[in-house]
Amino acid sequence: MNTPDAQAGLSADEAARRLARDGPNGFPDAARRGWHLLVWQAAREPMFLLLFAAGLLYLLLGELHEGVLMFALVLATLGMTLYEEAKAQRALDALRDLSTPRAFVIRDGRRLQVDSREVVVGDLCVIGEGDRVPADGVLVAGQEIQADESLLSGESEPVSKRPGSPEATEPARPGMEAPSFLFSGTLVVRGHGLLRVAATGVNSAIGGIGRSLAGLAPAQSPLQQQMAAVIARFALAGAAISLLLVVYYMAQGAALLQALLAGLALALAMLPEEFAVVLALFPALGASRLARANVLTRQLSAIETLGATTVLCVDKTGTLTENRMSVAAMYADGVEWQAGIPAGGILPGTLSALLDAGMLASRADGFEPMDQALHRLGAEFAETGGAARAGWTLAREYGMSAQMRAVAHGWHPGAGASGVVAAKGAPEAIADLCHLAPAAAAPLLAAADAMAARGLRVLAVAQAGHDAAPWPDAIHDFAFVPLGLVGFADPLREGVPQAVAECRAAGMRVMMITGDYPATALNVGRQAGLAGMAPLSGTQIASMDDDGLAQALRTTDVCARVVPDQKLRIMRALQRTGEVVAMTGDGVNDAPALQAAHVGIAMGMRGTDVAREAADLVLTDDHFASIVRAVRLGRHIYANMRKAMVYIVAIHVPTAGLALLPVMLGWPVVLHPIHIVFLELVIDPACALAFENEAEEPDLMRRPPRRRDTPLLDRQTLVLALAQGLVVLGTVIAAYAWALAALPVGQARAFAFAALVAANVGLIFGNRSRTLTLLEALRRSNRVAWIVSGAALCALAAALYAEPLGRLFQFETPPLRHALAAVGLGLAAALPFDLLKLARRRASHAVPA
Repeated sequence: MNTPDAQAGLSADEAARRLARDGPNGFPDAARRGWHLLVWQAAREPMFLLLFAAGLLYLLLGELHEGVLMFALVLATLGMTLYEEAKAQRALDALRDLSTPRAFVIRDGRRLQVDSREVVVGDLCVIGEGDRVPADGVLVAGQEIQADESLLSGESEPVSKRPGSPEATEPARPGMEAPSFLFSGTLVVRGHGLLRVAATGVNSAIGGIGRSLAGLAPAQSPLQQQMAAVIARFALAGAAISLLLVVYYMAQGAALLQALLAGLALALAMLPEEFAVVLALFPALGASRLARANVLTRQLSAIETLGATTVLCVDKTGTLTENRMSVAAMYADGVEWQAGIPAGGILPGTLSALLDAGMLASRADGFEPMDQALHRLGAEFAETGGAARAGWTLAREYGMSAQMRAVAHGWHPGAGASGVVAAKGAPEAIADLCHLAPAAAAPLLAAADAMAARGLRVLAVAQAGHDAAPWPDAIHDFAFVPLGLVGFADPLREGVPQAVAECRAAGMRVMMITGDYPATALNVGRQAGLAGMAPLSGTQIASMDDDGLAQALRTTDVCARVVPDQKLRIMRALQRTGEVVAMTGDGVNDAPALQAAHVGIAMGMRGTDVAREAADLVLTDDHFASIVRAVRLGRHIYANMRKAMVYIVAIHVPTAGLALLPVMLGWPVVLHPIHIVFLELVIDPACALAFENEAEEPDLMRRPPRRRDTPLLDRQTLVLALAQGLVVLGTVIAAYAWALAALPVGQARAFAFAALVAANVGLIFGNRSRTLTLLEALRRSNRVAWIVSGAALCALAAALYAEPLGRLFQFETPPLRHALAAVGLGLAAALPFDLLKLARRRASHAVPA
């Protein structure tokens, strides 16, 4: 058969040469920030402005060594912040690279899938319905091509395209003025064809837009904007209280610069700058972890929503099953063939005609697994008409629609011969095409039911002749004759029943939504472990109002013979009952449901560009188990974010209290800005790295989904964090009061500071788990937590016992027994909350792993 895809395209060497000459097929990326921009943005944060001011005050006070150390610590803190920012940026850049659209090109006579940035001028690109056009070019072959060019023209009406000369030069303007030209970034909404690339990257029609966008800074996400507002409010409150402290301190007779240092220390202690770090770093690194689990994140907010998902609505084919089709049975005129006849065997005439027509209705070079299965089977039987059709030309394609669940191909056998039209599709659709009366269609549909009950995916095949010169626009205009049925076997994916059981244990419901036969869907659903209730059919859904549909969905987990717009109805009915819905999809018509779902999940292997663009997540392996892994990771990431937030709030309470209370009580000041910077060097890596690396809780997938509107720091979590901080503050203040009575001021300050640093370490380990006690958490692996805590204690020892450092911190070297006692007191301050964990464990009868 003469198909246009038989052209050889460029050679691989020539494509590489042109890529080196012209550069990648892309635009400058405004989202990628250089190190100089990261430094500038970090240096403008309130925390660093306050630290810089503190360093200047030390110099103004004539304390050169303290000022130099302060600026050194500021640089260290800035370096830590840049490391965290760069780590998040690298994760997002890697994710962006993974998410780059793919393109199909013909090189050296072979069809290849490549990164769209590797498309070069002269390439032959294969395009089809649902694809984004990868570059500007001339359509050199195709059937029924229509493109949505509203991205460039603003016109929503699709534009019909017809093949033109590969050497054609058309104006780079979208619309009817370029009937053979397709433009980069526009959407193919109908048909398949071949595109000869004429311009790539910034030289394409959309290149001007790309150059304009390159100058724009990336916008903050809503969550980042929220947290920036929270930090700003904390900063204003801290500034007001710090100003009052400065006034109070001066009223007690202190010098202005000393009072300003005390005020700066309090402002630094009250500023929760780490919130922004957590919200930027955790989702970015979480997206990187999801990518390693075969899930690409297009919207970072989806990671948070995954943990609240209550219903997973998934496709059958390719998600629960392998989408590795093979012809298992054929039926024609009461005769059934089942797989097992050896290659080269003979098929009865009616079955041979059935297979022959099925191949005519299928693309030989397509990616549809059922098309491939029919052509593989046809190659095994010599009597099918493949050799005789060598000179046939594909003249017309009729695609599937919501109204007609069938496809048809019209063929020209040659000069003087009548055309042949072959159709395949749903048995009821083929019966309708053949205009069969109910009695005449009954045997065909009964045989289809029998095949479907065995778990086979069933298609009917029909054929018609065509004598007139123009091909009709409507598929119904042909006089089709039914030839029979083809049943395809599609095995269940390995691990699906276990993944479904894991969802059920996690309080999530799995619903299968498929366009397949109800009996087939029910058989596969039972294999997967879904509830064995009668499936809800598309016909039933069409007859229900919204309330009736919502009620019916409570009692079934399988929906069959569903058309794409009904997926949207199903999803909205679930949402109205309070469910948080994750929905999978792969086709152009699935895009509305993917966009409206709380989490839209597109198929990466077989999905269209439109579906991927509408989705929040993309599965690179199309496997249901990957969705469940994504839910697990989403819960894990959110839980670790919450742990980090609790720790941040908890440690800021004693830090701010120790900066304020001694002044109010008339005691010697404990914390100066230099002490706060020391603490920040512990807090930053702890919240940003130690908690991000924390292993998941043993009962993570045995908890019900959290409410979607629950804030990251809800009332219960905030109360717990404040309680932890107040207990630590009470412990440290009591320790300082004892030390002032028993030790010189320098040793008392060192004693209190050692207790605070140790309590910081205790809070890190105490908040690593919501169920395990501090001692149990010590046995769990988290190398980063140990490194951060060990470095903090070593730095504390240096500050206490290295005399030059001690002077800068205004410490006097304490006896070793006093230092150990202070560390013990600080660690013990985190222990009371283990009693709460033990009580919670006994109440739930949970056993820690």
